[in-house]
Amino acid sequence: MTALIVVDVQNDFCLGGCLAVPGGDEIIPVVNALGRRFQTVVLTQDWHPAGHSSFASRHPGRNHFESVTMAYGDQVLWPDHCIQGTRGAEFHPGLDLPHAQAIIRKGYRSGIDSYSGFFEADRVTPTGLGGYLKERGISRVAIVGLATDFCVNWTAQDAVRSGLETFVVEEACRAIDLNGSLAKAWSDMAALGVRRFAPQELPM
Repeated sequence: MTALIVVDVQNDFCLGGCLAVPGGDEIIPVVNALGRRFQTVVLTQDWHPAGHSSFASRHPGRNHFESVTMAYGDQVLWPDHCIQGTRGAEFHPGLDLPHAQAIIRKGYRSGIDSYSGFFEADRVTPTGLGGYLKERGISRVAIVGLATDFCVNWTAQDAVRSGLETFVVEEACRAIDLNGSLAKAWSDMAALGVRRFAPQELPM
């Protein structure tokens, strides 16, 4: 009844990547160990086309990590990252979850970003993850991965909105923490009922 969702453990978000999350590599042994406790494991994968609208390179005069307003709301402008078919978009080679049954690719529409594993950034367009979990009879999820304050946060919030009991394993996540984004993420998740657990405390 419980699935593990592993969010964006990809080369570009780890050491040496185009958008490396501080300490991103450190979570991999924890994620691998956790994965062995779950029968249902789903991976999400950022999968951007070149020239994606969320890249600062698409906005002359703008810098990395500035925010702009898109049709769907505020958008942080990122370094070019996780471009389809590149090494940066591949899962980290240390990730060892051979029994994962599904990979949900997101952010592949050039005009809209997608932090959440459930919906694009418009919070309307589904990725298919919700339907997959429902058909598998999943009622609760544990979420791990990168980065706590963006893709993990949005995935956790949308999991709750999709009717799933939702846990985040803090030790198996790392954050960017952009202008206080980490504290806000935890506050927003808690307000929706997302619970934080250490790996050894995680209810199964």
